Amino acid sequence: MSSSVAERLAIRDLVGKKVELRPNWTQDDLRMVFRAAYEQVFGRQGIYASQKFTSAEALLRNGKIGVRQFVEILAKSEFYKECFFYKNSQVRFIELNYKHLLGRAPYDQSEIAYHVDLYAARGYNADIDSYIYSAEYENSFGNSVVPYYRGFQSIPGMKTVGFNRIFELYRGDGNSDNAQLGGKNSRLRTKISMNLANWIAPPSSAGTSFISSAPTLVSAAPRGDNRMFVIEAIAGGLNTKVAVRRSRQVYTVPYERLSATYQEIHKRGGKITKISPV
Repeated sequence: MSSSVAERLAIRDLVGKKVELRPNWTQDDLRMVFRAAYEQVFGRQGIYASQKFTSAEALLRNGKIGVRQFVEILAKSEFYKECFFYKNSQVRFIELNYKHLLGRAPYDQSEIAYHVDLYAARGYNADIDSYIYSAEYENSFGNSVVPYYRGFQSIPGMKTVGFNRIFELYRGDGNSDNAQLGGKNSRLRTKISMNLANWIAPPSSAGTSFISSAPTLVSAAPRGDNRMFVIEAIAGGLNTKVAVRRSRQVYTVPYERLSATYQEIHKRGGKITKISPV
């Protein structure tokens, strides 16, 4: 990508930006890693993160974990769930995981479906592991590089639509992932389900954040994905020493209601015991 194009799209400072914790690092190097990780994983909410992960910082400082494990702790934290999991639809959460953990946008419906099914079968932590311990993560970042936005450049195995899709997710450093047009709904769902490319909405002037005039299509279920799921759960109870018999509950929900149902059960203190397709 030429520098003039990067400037027009307001990504000049992002292209090729990489922060790595090398051997014989200094305290300044470590601080740069912490800052880059918080910004990449949490976005604008990263300014609130430093006081929440002092124990994880100490583990990395003392050589007990690597950068990859530090990122894993961030993505599995309750703070990450509060920022992105509880507040968003399932597909939107998957989009953000690709953005935060692999530095690109999802390419097609098969990638979305894979993570929906993995979460349903094995849960939250296994789904996060599937990004961080993937061959793609290993080849791109290894154990010492903080994830960064790779989708602005040509990368091995990248589909052409990936370049356009990352611009739909990245709207500038000053933009919040939870304060955009479209709210908790997916930004890519309609285009991905129809196998169409997104268009790029450039910023209004060089150096400013992206301003999208494109309509955001939301709520519609992906074409061809009319699956139903049965969710079995045990109802939550109050913290008490008195024995309480908890009732078993069964929900039959369509694909697009999976995320909302997960969140409703967790918020009521319930525990999901089984999820299976109808």
